[in-house]
Amino acid sequence: MKRTFFVDFDGTITKRDTSEAMVAAFAGEGWQQINELWEKREISTEECANRTFKLFRATLDDLRNLLDTIEIDEGFGSFVNYCKKNSHPVYILSDGYDFCIEYILKKYGFKLPYFANKLVYEKEFRISCTYYNQECGLCGTCKRSLMERLTVPGSQTVYVGDGISDTCPAGYSNLVFAKGKLLEYCLAEGIPALPIASFVDVLEKLS
Repeated sequence: MKRTFFVDFDGTITKRDTSEAMVAAFAGEGWQQINELWEKREISTEECANRTFKLFRATLDDLRNLLDTIEIDEGFGSFVNYCKKNSHPVYILSDGYDFCIEYILKKYGFKLPYFANKLVYEKEFRISCTYYNQECGLCGTCKRSLMERLTVPGSQTVYVGDGISDTCPAGYSNLVFAKGKLLEYCLAEGIPALPIASFVDVLEKLS
């Protein structure tokens, strides 16, 4: 069976969400209230991030040092090899930041196509949302639109994720592997999903 894989980055490929790690390390008081509005889908990713960045006290070097502490899922390499061996395209779709993804992929030796918000540093951080869907207005990166554009015709769409920004694309996928808040959402909404703890579980279920 031909498949096209779409994979979330933060908390799915990485063991720790890089955006959450940045906030914990660099943000002053007040970020919790901003994040709560985002979780309730009352403000967009772009507004949430840029308001939170106003609370940051950090440089790009600080961010690089933090990213050096982020580990990836122990089964991710085997998963990528499986997909290459079977000619299944793999795309990383993230509502996080391109700088973080590029840094960590390079650190671990992966070259994979990814789509994410652009992180800009000019004395302070901000993001711009290249893959924003104006009709929706919530996520900085519209994963559903990208899936529609990138899915190989006639292939099964497979989504792997863990968070709030994964809830929309999961509803448009043929097969969903989920953990965390995404799994909770799928169970609540009746969306068929296979529970996982890591990519080791993904490979076991695929085989």
